[in-house]
Amino acid sequence: MRVCIINTGGTIACAGDPLAPMPSARFAEAAGRLLTPSLMAAMPDLRLHFDTGLAFDSPSGTLDSTDLRPVDWCRIAGRILDLYADHDGFVVLHGTDTMDYTASALPFLLNVFDPDGLGRAVLSKPVVLTGAQLPLFRETAAGPVLNAGGDGWANVTGAVQTARLRLPEVALFFDGRLWRGNRALKVSTTRFAAFDSPHLAPLAESGIGVRHGPAVPLNGPPAPDRALDDPAAMALARDQLDAVEAGLGENVVIELPVTPADHASPAPPLAALIDAALAAGARGLVLTGYGEGNVPAGAGGIASALQRAVDGGVTVMIGSRVIGGSVGTFHYAAGAWMARTGAVAAGDMTPVAAFAKLSILLAAAAHHGWDGRAIRALLSRSLTGESSSRDRLSGGEVLHPGMALHAADGGAVLDNDPADGLTLRDGAGAQVWAVPGPGRLVLRDRPVFLGHDGATLWAAPADLPGGILILTGHPVPALTLHDPAGRAAPAVIAGL
Repeated sequence: MRVCIINTGGTIACAGDPLAPMPSARFAEAAGRLLTPSLMAAMPDLRLHFDTGLAFDSPSGTLDSTDLRPVDWCRIAGRILDLYADHDGFVVLHGTDTMDYTASALPFLLNVFDPDGLGRAVLSKPVVLTGAQLPLFRETAAGPVLNAGGDGWANVTGAVQTARLRLPEVALFFDGRLWRGNRALKVSTTRFAAFDSPHLAPLAESGIGVRHGPAVPLNGPPAPDRALDDPAAMALARDQLDAVEAGLGENVVIELPVTPADHASPAPPLAALIDAALAAGARGLVLTGYGEGNVPAGAGGIASALQRAVDGGVTVMIGSRVIGGSVGTFHYAAGAWMARTGAVAAGDMTPVAAFAKLSILLAAAAHHGWDGRAIRALLSRSLTGESSSRDRLSGGEVLHPGMALHAADGGAVLDNDPADGLTLRDGAGAQVWAVPGPGRLVLRDRPVFLGHDGATLWAAPADLPGGILILTGHPVPALTLHDPAGRAAPAVIAGL
């Protein structure tokens, strides 16, 4: 297997006293000399390439991740696309301070989606980010040697080993665990277990050997013409990347934390921060609220400021400062007013992933012709596994009693009531379509609704393709079937 190691910088690539970044070429020479023999002895099929073609605006050509900017996400993604045809997988060495931001951003830069969130150009090879809490090398009079007390060697080895699983997604490896990149968060500055994933179990773990974890990997390209290996798909990805890089400067996203303050004062501090962000040219806001995304309304000043932002074309996402849990329907009176502003609930996305996703979608919007409605729908949809899917079922998935699908582009809900069965309702709550139950909706080659005894209570027409079932709410509530490649069926299963 051909694995390319791309060094962006960070602690893992520092050396000396005081610590300073190693020049890219010197790091690549030391890594090739000190790492390659051991790695190839353990993995005889491995062919390693230490790339030196990525250069940032710094004397060493690498970058402390504290200084990394959104445009640098594009540089990293661009280098991966440049080398894509020559390698079977990629390991990206990165500083830990913003590794979770880059790991969240790269999936949106290396995949291209249609307005329904289905892949038009899809990553087909593993991209694994890793780094270290201590440098990989130690300087001696004879030159660099491996830092025996550090975690860098184990992390590089584990990243290469898990890349050999060929999971077609961006992941982050640290301290024996492979996490989905856009689910990871940095949780410690002192432990070797520097990253965790509060909403998703590991994709893989390394110990005595490497084994798959509890989390289900992404499926990868649904058809050869959707894979980045295909020249047309690669062209789509490059065009999108160019558009994002050009559009980031005009689509600034700012994250604002909600903190205890006198929100009922004539000029609430959070309202002033929102207005200041708008004055600074923000086109997107990520608010990290309390609990399930609650934001105090106070005497109305915060609500007015947010409404001014939304009315001015600013896209607002509401996340939570709580590591676990989800922001969805605003249940509490303290947050119910948020739904009326048009803000998008982040679901179980981390604030880091919400920031990266909003930044990239806004920068890509003009290129794809996405309006505000399309942007909000895409933010609500799980595109690369960054959140739990709320608007669709894919092959093998089941909508059990007590579960529901929610349209990302409107208020439609498909509710599987434990007593009454399957009911499709529009945004006003009116019934559109129903199948008496109780039962479970199973997506096989086509959707079927099975009773508790396994009897078929309803089945989709046999001439419709199976693969993905999507609930849409605009312009009317409907259930649409798509084949595994994402191509839509010529008719809807249910609708007005």
